[in-house]
Amino acid sequence: MNLEAPGVESKLALLQGRFWTDDRKVRLERKKPMENTVVLWQCEKAEYPQAAPFHPHEPYPELPFPGVDSKPNVVYHGVREAFRLRGLDVDNYGKPEWNPLAGLVHPGETVLLKPNLVKENHPRDPQGWIYMLTHGSVIRAVADYVWKALEGTGQIIVADGPQTDSSFQKIVSILQLDVLSDFYLAHGVSFKLLDLRKEEWLTKDDVVVKRQVLPGDPEGYVAFDLADRSEFAGHRGWGRYYGADYETDEVNQHHDGQHNEYLISRSAIECDVLFNLPKLKTHKKAGVTVNLKNLVGINGDKNWLPHYTQGSPADGGDQFPEPCFAHSVEGKSVRLFRRLSLSVPGAGTWVHRQAKKVGRRIFGGTEEVIRSGNWYGNDTTWRMCLDLNKIAMYGNGDGSFRQPQISYRKRHYCLVDGIVAGQAAGPLDPDPVPCGMIAFGLEPAAVDTVCAYLMGFDPRKIPIIRHAFHSRYFPLTKCNPSDIRCVSDRRAWNRALYDISPEDTFHFEPHFGWKGHIEMD
Repeated sequence: MNLEAPGVESKLALLQGRFWTDDRKVRLERKKPMENTVVLWQCEKAEYPQAAPFHPHEPYPELPFPGVDSKPNVVYHGVREAFRLRGLDVDNYGKPEWNPLAGLVHPGETVLLKPNLVKENHPRDPQGWIYMLTHGSVIRAVADYVWKALEGTGQIIVADGPQTDSSFQKIVSILQLDVLSDFYLAHGVSFKLLDLRKEEWLTKDDVVVKRQVLPGDPEGYVAFDLADRSEFAGHRGWGRYYGADYETDEVNQHHDGQHNEYLISRSAIECDVLFNLPKLKTHKKAGVTVNLKNLVGINGDKNWLPHYTQGSPADGGDQFPEPCFAHSVEGKSVRLFRRLSLSVPGAGTWVHRQAKKVGRRIFGGTEEVIRSGNWYGNDTTWRMCLDLNKIAMYGNGDGSFRQPQISYRKRHYCLVDGIVAGQAAGPLDPDPVPCGMIAFGLEPAAVDTVCAYLMGFDPRKIPIIRHAFHSRYFPLTKCNPSDIRCVSDRRAWNRALYDISPEDTFHFEPHFGWKGHIEMD
């Protein structure tokens, strides 16, 4: 074989499962476990296709459905390349029978695709949803290869529980998921779109003025109690947790120092495969939101989820960095008006809205003042998120758990939409970062570690990532961060993670509450 021929090096690496490149040569190493490998693909122009159902722009021989678009679809190409770079079904690549997910997804199974569908509108940019939500073209490309692996005998579910004051129908319309659904159904695909929430709120001036009961998950919900297997075991915040609603009694009933309960979508529990499709963004309460944080959307009631602990670190809380008179006055005022809004929905809600406006002028807006656990000292959100990951991986449909061994956990794969990512005031008010990147892997913790590093952050400084590698009772990963390797079409990324130069990473701006605390030294 002529090793100087174009493409021979990469082909050799694919066939032998070995990728390692420096500026001088290709070195073939002993194959690493798949769990330690994260694929990174990058395009030159970060853009999404505009029209659903987001056909590919080339007639790839393995396509399960007809249809080719005359305009470029770099997303479909990128997803395809990510599977190729991983070496999946490499012997059949370029042939009609190429089936990259065949070893990961089996015929007859139910696969739940979990995108980030948090909210339909950006507060400053009408097109800001592009860097807030997982794009529909990412869902299309992954769903195509999942359906091929299912061989026409399984089911695909696209499901999420958006923020409670969001409109699922508007999100579906913006992402053109309704068009995508019609396309799949017309081709005989068992395809469902599910809003996993039990309730939707209408808010004005950040105050809930109307609550609407939703059908929710048609399969229902499952209550789980992690008890002392929870990351909250031994945490001293019980009795002061704040959930998603004004009435804090509910969240504290479910997390009372002995019980740690969550209400989870049965569809997410009983699916055979969970395929996580997050958007790459910064996050005000978790530092970053990638795969581990994205599972907040599988719960049925966000008021079972502790978001922060009231108070400051001086008294065991993480709502504010430090106690002060203004915070004390604000906290008491907020609790008063919340109770008024709940007890007198009409007049009380109006008064609450006016108080909110006055409060912004006195205490400052959330965009400039740290409150509600929106800072690097939040010691609550990461615990809740890792608990949800434990339940998703080990939970059974009757509320029991599988054996706490890595071999018993549910299959959980990840493909990250980083084509246009979000920085600064994420997750709901970010600024765009055109990364042009797709990340793919079989271990959520490993993929999140790589993504955080490429964002220009130190994964060891981000609690949700750091603690995922030594979670309580239920192991979330078999990886060691130091063993994570990246496989990429970009030479500078095609190496062990911590061999990637910081100069070759993106330099995301963190949320202001995290600035100066998670960046790489």
